[in-house]
Amino acid sequence: MQRKYTYPLLMMLAIAAIYVGEQYLEKREQQTLVNTGRTIKTDRLDFYLPSSSESTTVHHNYYSLDYNEEAEQASWVAYTLSKEQLNTIEVSRPYFDIDAAVSTGAADWRNYKNSGYDRGHLCAAGDRKFSTQAYNETFLTSNISPQLHDFNSGIWNRLENQVRNWVHNYNEVTIISAGVLTNPIDKIGEEQVYVPSSFYKILIRKTNAGYTCLAFLIPHQATNKNLIEFVVSVDKIEAITGIDFFPKLEDNLENAIEKNTNLKAWSF
Repeated sequence: MQRKYTYPLLMMLAIAAIYVGEQYLEKREQQTLVNTGRTIKTDRLDFYLPSSSESTTVHHNYYSLDYNEEAEQASWVAYTLSKEQLNTIEVSRPYFDIDAAVSTGAADWRNYKNSGYDRGHLCAAGDRKFSTQAYNETFLTSNISPQLHDFNSGIWNRLENQVRNWVHNYNEVTIISAGVLTNPIDKIGEEQVYVPSSFYKILIRKTNAGYTCLAFLIPHQATNKNLIEFVVSVDKIEAITGIDFFPKLEDNLENAIEKNTNLKAWSF
């Protein structure tokens, strides 16, 4: 008779423990991790920033972004990665946190729970391991986009590693990255966060001759193809996204680097 009531009681206790555990994790994930929007970007990064509205642009200490409220994610994230920043320190992976610096309200991290998609970084966490502050900033919800796991851990990760190799070779590269937000393939969560059909990454660096640029446009799916197969012109990404990526460059220089795919300037 005692056994008859023991199992249900144990089951109820187990369910209660799981519930309390989830509530604890949710509270931890809501904790503010970083001070946001309090550092004005350097003139160097500002010079490379794409076109956007002042009301949607957010400057964090270690990257800038333009927030698309309808898509509930950034239409672009931009930052400069230097060779010195490749020297990493030991950091602990934080919980994701809602970006309080987005005036319209950034997406809640709960949209991603049980969605089937990873919280894919746009400013790569691996690019910001030179300080705890820089690393923690990459876990704000304005810096993530829904990504299939095999895409996130596959070709997207390969591209991030390749970028770090280029930074090691060329000392400094400015990176602009996001998902293509037109015609999403899915929407997740209560806030209907867009799932991009493809993702882009644009790289620009200064050379003795001026500037050189390299752009990638990758369909949102797992692939083993070589990265070089996804190289496109910046003009193509501009046509798809409607974003003017280098409006502060002189027109003749902007036109030259945006229409060409200068592979010779980048060692694969």
